Amino acid sequence: MQTKVKICGVTSVADALAAAEAGADMIGLNFYEGSPRHVTLAEATEIARALPPFVLRVGVFVNPAEDLVLRALGECKLNVLQFHGDEDSAFCTQFGVMSMKALRVRDAESLKCLENFNTDAFLLDAYSKSGFGGTGEKFNWELAVEAQKFSKPIFLAGGLTPENVADAVRQVHPFAVDVSSGVESAPAKKDAIKVRAFISAVRTA
Repeated sequence: MQTKVKICGVTSVADALAAAEAGADMIGLNFYEGSPRHVTLAEATEIARALPPFVLRVGVFVNPAEDLVLRALGECKLNVLQFHGDEDSAFCTQFGVMSMKALRVRDAESLKCLENFNTDAFLLDAYSKSGFGGTGEKFNWELAVEAQKFSKPIFLAGGLTPENVADAVRQVHPFAVDVSSGVESAPAKKDAIKVRAFISAVRTA
């Protein structure tokens, strides 16, 4: 199966359409107010409505109020919910659409908590004291290989760039790769050339 590509932290219609045109399978809309890539519900709705129907819309949340998730689902027609905070399995899986639990990986011990989640997929990102993701930091990909024992699709994130993503795909064989800062010209501003190079590297890997 060909590795899917998720371009996360999209903040404008122009960036979303450029990613879709380049062949992105998924677009991530970040509803966490603490992120430099945060979008309001109105902004996210505008972006989501502009996307072609074949591009999945992923809502990214950190310890959200249930009402925010429900409103985002309804107004943005989200296909997947991605949770980065302290949400438990019951919270993640209650909304009737595909769900994904994100884990900030430090070591092998970090993977043990995945046993507690019944989400449809896992996203593995690098641990950072400074945030819940999008830091551009990489972790040991051998741990991502080990995480596949849980028999759930793995989204690989953390420090991926057009230069290293092919190696990541060949080593980990993830269901999908997830990139944010690695294809930006400035925080929250995607670089169309880097996006195309990233997706091209995945497809040829």
